[in-house]
Amino acid sequence: MWRWWWLLLPAVAFGAEPRLQLALQNGQENQLLILSQSQQFDQQSLPATLTTPLGSVWKLLVYAYLVDTQQNEPDYSCDGSQPQEEVYCCEVGKKIARDRALVQSCSLYFSPQRLQLDPQQWARYWQRQQTPGWLQDLTQLQPGTQVPVAQLLGVLAALPAQQQARNVLLDVLLPADGKLIGALGSRLRIKTWSWRDEQDPERRLGGFAGWLMDGTPLWGQAAGTSKTVLHNYANVLNSVLPQAQPVDPLGCVVVKMFDRYPIVAVRRSGEKTLIKPGVLQGKYQVEFSNGNHQVIESQGELFLRENAGQLTLTARLEREEYVARVLQREAAAQPVEAAKALAVAIRTYLLQNATREGECLMISDSSASQRVAPSPATAATREIAAWSADLVLAGATVNYHLDRAGTNRLSWQQAVSQAGQGMRYDAILAQAYPRANLGRWDRPEILCQPIPEAEAWLASRQKRWRETLDVQPGYEALRQFTVCRLLSGKPHVDRMYSRIYVRDFYSLQDRLDLAHEYLHLAFAAHPNGQDEEFVERLARYLLLE
Repeated sequence: MWRWWWLLLPAVAFGAEPRLQLALQNGQENQLLILSQSQQFDQQSLPATLTTPLGSVWKLLVYAYLVDTQQNEPDYSCDGSQPQEEVYCCEVGKKIARDRALVQSCSLYFSPQRLQLDPQQWARYWQRQQTPGWLQDLTQLQPGTQVPVAQLLGVLAALPAQQQARNVLLDVLLPADGKLIGALGSRLRIKTWSWRDEQDPERRLGGFAGWLMDGTPLWGQAAGTSKTVLHNYANVLNSVLPQAQPVDPLGCVVVKMFDRYPIVAVRRSGEKTLIKPGVLQGKYQVEFSNGNHQVIESQGELFLRENAGQLTLTARLEREEYVARVLQREAAAQPVEAAKALAVAIRTYLLQNATREGECLMISDSSASQRVAPSPATAATREIAAWSADLVLAGATVNYHLDRAGTNRLSWQQAVSQAGQGMRYDAILAQAYPRANLGRWDRPEILCQPIPEAEAWLASRQKRWRETLDVQPGYEALRQFTVCRLLSGKPHVDRMYSRIYVRDFYSLQDRLDLAHEYLHLAFAAHPNGQDEEFVERLARYLLLE
């Protein structure tokens, strides 16, 4: 028992370096991992005595109930009557729907009173699910309710509608700063929560609860808010979380194999007899009209057909298997960051160029689109595809090439070089597609609405300001930048993507904001870039030149 004493202490009791408690299912056993911001310290069986406040996870439980019982509740309308709560929902005069309310943690949307949830119906529903008593009692659906972590993991493991919830919760990792999605890819599908420490009301606890992409339930907690906890522990989480493959159907892709090369014969490997049309199982040799041969392998996903004497091969693949096979055929699984970037580009190209055939997408296997490996993907390429599953680019028409970079075209060789220099996959993508941002497959939301006039003005002014700025310590002229329209909040910069967010371009204040934020980017590697007084004074001087 003594080993658990230090594991269950508050994070501050560990000394100078804080700790994260991470619980997850491992087969039939629940495990508790203790992590610093750089490494794992211990792993033990999860004690039944470890509890957690529900925090905002209660909203996930209501969400699951609404989805599974096919409710048709109205959107929540923000009327300004509860400004402190509505800040998590929508602007005054606007509405928020169920999925977005879950991601943004809109308590007002999921209020049992607003939804007119019947306590008895609620209790009967969760009794049928054989859940713990606290979940059957609607009055216990409070952020301060303490529940055993082991019980919460059990609820998450069997939670109805979790496939939809996991899909929606990918958006939690997709805010504009890019740090979480850059470090974790699409591995975590979580609802975040923050609450006060029962033992010290002045101290905040933050964490998350949800799943890996394969449905493995998990929970985490550390000192701080949920935002700071995720940002502080993102890298170590990525290193210790088990590799997982998507288990939910993510869509199917029908591929016209060897689309530009007429097939004249297909034989089993090592045999001379021609095979008949139908489902292929095993290894085969394909002969083309130009005399070339290709060895293929099928586990039942390849189909040989004959129509008017013409042989065709088609493959029916799960979407992420398709991504892995293209990565395998067009490039490689190493270096990892370059491969992750290309996997996102491959998936985006599929989304933008495939046609629909029934429930599946259809695309050709050819050098004019994307070439597909005619054999099952390797474990390495499947891991890359799974790590980035569901991620696509929004805001740009995506292309890529082996060695030729260009506008909205990623060069694999350049990506390899950039990965060798320590660039992360999202930074590699930002270089190739400067106006695009990472988004979700079924909701590729464009976060950057470019202002071309502002970009042109800033490019011309950058040359004009060169003499003044070149003598300033720490100044580096920007070789690439994008000016985006600010939809809400204050003007700011996104250093990862070299983006400047301003409201508009035409007023003097707009141009002052533009110059001000440009300087923040141009002095990013120097303390001057953090000195607001210096930046504002210099921006005003430049506008007078």
